[in-house]
Amino acid sequence: MAAFVIAGGKRLEGEHILQGAKNSALPILAATVASGGECVVHGCPRLSDVDATLNILRHLGCGVRQEGHTVTVDASTLCHGAIPGILMHEMRSSIVFLGPLLAALGYAELTAPGGCEIGLRPIGLHLDAMRALGVELHNDAGRLSFSAGQGLRGARFSLSFPSVGATENLMIAAARAKGVTVLSNAAREPEILDLARFLNACGARVTGAGGGTVVIEGVARLHGAEHTVIPDRIAAVTFLTAAAVTGGELLLRKAVPEHMDAVLATLEQAGCRLRRLPEGILLRAPQRLRHLPSLRTMPYPGFPTDAQAGMMALAGIAAGTTIVTETIFENRFRHVAELCRMGANIRVEDRVAVVEGVARLHGAEVDACDLRAGAALSVAGLAAEGTTRVRDIRHIERGCERLETALSALGASIYKEEEAESNEQTDSAGSAAERN
Repeated sequence: MAAFVIAGGKRLEGEHILQGAKNSALPILAATVASGGECVVHGCPRLSDVDATLNILRHLGCGVRQEGHTVTVDASTLCHGAIPGILMHEMRSSIVFLGPLLAALGYAELTAPGGCEIGLRPIGLHLDAMRALGVELHNDAGRLSFSAGQGLRGARFSLSFPSVGATENLMIAAARAKGVTVLSNAAREPEILDLARFLNACGARVTGAGGGTVVIEGVARLHGAEHTVIPDRIAAVTFLTAAAVTGGELLLRKAVPEHMDAVLATLEQAGCRLRRLPEGILLRAPQRLRHLPSLRTMPYPGFPTDAQAGMMALAGIAAGTTIVTETIFENRFRHVAELCRMGANIRVEDRVAVVEGVARLHGAEVDACDLRAGAALSVAGLAAEGTTRVRDIRHIERGCERLETALSALGASIYKEEEAESNEQTDSAGSAAERN
């Protein structure tokens, strides 16, 4: 398996253009299925999760063309609504094809999704939302068959938890339902509003997205459209924390401050100076970071669970004690043991982690057990003394586009070690230290 080899201690400085949002691109690409026409989506990051999405679209019969960060999908050639398990298991968000297929064909055949093992992601909310629209479900040994034989119909539905994926599925399906759908306790993430803008460009009538109540007035048909996805606020965390832990200075172009108020407030509490500029965010880090107040992950606009691992890496070298509470996923502290391998002082009890900041981390061999954990370990490696080897970076490449290239351009000593080199760990560690 491929790895990142990082020689720590290099101060990051410069500018970086933020990639398009993975969590926006994936549901929008899936929603093209419901359009019935040709859609052009700009700003799609080059990621393995995007590749998996495009493979599903091709399997369904859609024409797909990818040029740089622009993807063109022709849904007029959609020919069936069954996705095999091998494609569903490639990523956690594959369930978002349920709503588009029901909107386009009135049926779908899926299995449970795969992806990072960060905890249970039950699809019960998705199923309840589809049932509210008149969808029938049959479960045959894990193979799920959905049918809207009488057609999708508008309904009032309240989510028991503001699930992003369930909000997306219901919005897309309801766009083609008969009547009006009112969704209460909807997810409020910026990516939800971005999806609504895309759907409306395709002829849908969605209002209230980004708030707690979304109203969707169903239309008979949609059409193709052109859209640019928003910048990736979670990838922004990786670069901002990387600059922070190295005492660096970074201009993160295209970052939208309004999308990440909770993260920026936390960075400021750690002693970073931030300027919110028309072109992005400028961060200047202090010589030594301060500990954070109690950090608690919450649904948007609270502190995002996807930023928790990166901020814990920062807290690991801050002066003082930080208490981190994870409320979203029950298995999102898997990076703690790996950070402790690097000298971090972290104690975990249930969903609470107590982080005692240390003066310095040291390089070690660590495993990227999921996307955000892997990015956080890479950030920690930038601040550590000696050489860090982050293994199994396929998880990182699900959500960070060419992270090693971007960090190198900012002054980091990092390179990607391919599988064939994995047995030469000693030589690789030595050469990493000499690269800068």
